[in-house]
Amino acid sequence: MPGSVERGPVVVGPARVGARRTAEDGVHVVGEPGVSSLGDVPLAARIADVLLLRPDGALPLVHLPGAATALVYRRLGTGGGELRVVGPRSRASYHPGKELPLCIRVRLRPGATRAVLGVPASELRDEAVPLTDVWGDRAERLENRLNELTAPGSILRSVEAALLENLPNGTGPSDRLLREAVASLSTTYGRVGALAGRLSVSERHLRTLFTDQVGLSPKRFARIQRVRTVLAGAGSVGWARLASDAGYYDQSHMTADFHRLMGASPAAFHAGRLPATTPCAA
Repeated sequence: MPGSVERGPVVVGPARVGARRTAEDGVHVVGEPGVSSLGDVPLAARIADVLLLRPDGALPLVHLPGAATALVYRRLGTGGGELRVVGPRSRASYHPGKELPLCIRVRLRPGATRAVLGVPASELRDEAVPLTDVWGDRAERLENRLNELTAPGSILRSVEAALLENLPNGTGPSDRLLREAVASLSTTYGRVGALAGRLSVSERHLRTLFTDQVGLSPKRFARIQRVRTVLAGAGSVGWARLASDAGYYDQSHMTADFHRLMGASPAAFHAGRLPATTPCAA
């Protein structure tokens, strides 16, 4: 049954859309594949995934660190709904579970925040704010329109139409530079200076552009990608092998880095032994 899980914390990311970890992992991704095709090319190129989330209030909610900005529409128990923007996360956060009749998340690709929402990602880092703080009255009108709809597909099509209103038709040199930098740091976790040289820009320019548009410094982004590699591979091989595959010096280096970003060791997180939850404003 879509959205159903066994006991364990609900994890937002890092798996593919609709993917679920096994019960033995102690963590689960709750969601269904996108309820819309995102057929418009300019928008689809800037969207990482779309999830129809079905939270279980009895399970804790885990937000993993990541560079994506997300637009979230939540239908509340009162019958109304709200639109919120959740910015890039520099570290994991743990919150009590929530019962929501409907929750749709549109997650943007790193670097797409300004083009889609009109603000740099750096202004949203580690924040969750009402869309009205970003779009003003335009967001309020969209929220009212969504609250009149019932079908998830209709809701998402209205969200897509709103996102397309001011979306640039093409991309520029900065967009291409960011895409290449994100792709490189996602897989090689290399030094920023060497990457800047390969991209024929100064290291300072790359750091400034990346931090502004992605919302995280290149170094922090690479660290997060490493941790996400560990999360994705947990249980498939031994910890020492996983540390080597993720480019760490050794297992202790991996454990320390993982704990700084996740608040728990890899083994503890994998077993479902998580830090205490705190109330979530998002």
